[in-house]
Amino acid sequence: MVNFARYFIGFLRTFFYNFKMFFVRLWEAFSHAFFKDIVSYFEDLINGSNEFNALDWICEIITMLIIVAFFIFLGLRIFQILRRYVRFVRREIEKDDLLEEVSQLNTKTAELIDEKNKILALKVSNLGLGGVNNYSEKSDEENLTNEMSKDKKVVSDLRFIKLSAVDEEYKTKITSIMMGPDDMLNLQELVNRFINFSASQLHLYYDKKVIRAYFAGLATSKILILQGISGTGKTSLPYAMGKFFKNDAAICSVQPSWRDRTELIGYLNEFTKKFNETDFLKAVYETSYRDDMNFIILDEMNLARIEYYFAEFLSIMEMPDKNEWKIDLVPDTLANDPKKLVDGKLLIPQNVWFVGTANRDDSTFTITDKVYDRATTIEMDARAELIDAPYTENVNMNYEYMEHLFQEGIKAYPLDAKLVEKIQKLDEFITKEFKITFGNRIMKQINTFVPVYVACGGTDVQGLDYFLAYKVIRKFETLNLSFLHEELNQLITLLDKLFGKNTCLESINCIQNFIKNS
Repeated sequence: MVNFARYFIGFLRTFFYNFKMFFVRLWEAFSHAFFKDIVSYFEDLINGSNEFNALDWICEIITMLIIVAFFIFLGLRIFQILRRYVRFVRREIEKDDLLEEVSQLNTKTAELIDEKNKILALKVSNLGLGGVNNYSEKSDEENLTNEMSKDKKVVSDLRFIKLSAVDEEYKTKITSIMMGPDDMLNLQELVNRFINFSASQLHLYYDKKVIRAYFAGLATSKILILQGISGTGKTSLPYAMGKFFKNDAAICSVQPSWRDRTELIGYLNEFTKKFNETDFLKAVYETSYRDDMNFIILDEMNLARIEYYFAEFLSIMEMPDKNEWKIDLVPDTLANDPKKLVDGKLLIPQNVWFVGTANRDDSTFTITDKVYDRATTIEMDARAELIDAPYTENVNMNYEYMEHLFQEGIKAYPLDAKLVEKIQKLDEFITKEFKITFGNRIMKQINTFVPVYVACGGTDVQGLDYFLAYKVIRKFETLNLSFLHEELNQLITLLDKLFGKNTCLESINCIQNFIKNS
């Protein structure tokens, strides 16, 4: 036993000595190669180069460059491998933390859902309750218990809890709008009053050109896109409009994960037989009870692809018959479904506008022509100047009166024949040189946008210029503009010739930016 112990101890000493010497000799080799023998490298070069000719020196330089490049490449590869490994480890740690956080959130969500169901049960407590005579033969405690059980049963039978709560809320609410003499404004007065109201009460400042375009956009399309750099008031504009018309705008934040309509309006859970309602669906449903102006804000709408999650709305709002603007929610109808739901479909009211805000950065998707063609685009790239506005009240105004103002503007300021002829010449040039045409939809929108813009206090050329810049010329972004500088300059010349020199400033600025950035 003693002999074995001596042998084993000697073996371990030898093994660990050799293990240690492996790293020592590895370090010695590394230090000799890169530190200690550097002087000898230069001495050998000096001694050997005494007999070098020009060709030898060229070979020496090329060889040294190759060696240096090899070690730089080797170092970079080692650095990249280490960085990837560190990232991988960090990502795995973050995944574990996220899984733990998701688990905690799921627990909290379950608790909140339970609490929400209790609150909703109280809100619809009047549904299905028995009469006073139920108390005749039972104690108060028994009757209270029975009523609570009835309430729970009613709520559990509802497929649309949020929409049914809206029905209950508006059962006794008066929604008709009583307009006074001070509220019966024309469009130009409405623009001025809104600017003064937002400045004096909300401390939000807007340029008249933007507000004219906003009201003209409301007349032109049910979809508005406010785009531009961050911090220019894109979200605050429809928010201020809601305050101005005494009906707060509903704000729905778009998420990057949205891929289809279920993210926007919800879906029927086949297992629970309940419809998972969204705040967006509730906001749309609530507008069917109201007579005033309603704005639903899709904040950061291009964080996801708009033509995916908003496709159904883009399609139905192209139908000429407004009674066909219906969204399918469920395939059948139950007796306790929401009142405004007919055959499982919800009619989109005419008094609602969908206002999307869009930033331009690497975190967002490009808005396609399909969306732009159906919407009115308003550019907000600069903050308006502060104004000292007098204290101004908001207005009581129903949708019918606003629609009446739009129709009056269209009839009072139609496009004259000369302006139509100029638009045709511009269309012919753009079609020939850029292979982009106005199309019937664009022309129809021009015939609405420009007259309403004029009714708001602008001129027909200003309205047309604004529309062309952000509806037609914007499409040039998809072209290879670096080869079209001459055609773009010709387009500027044509705009000056048709409408007056430096009159179409919005369009000319867009074209000049294309030339500068291409």
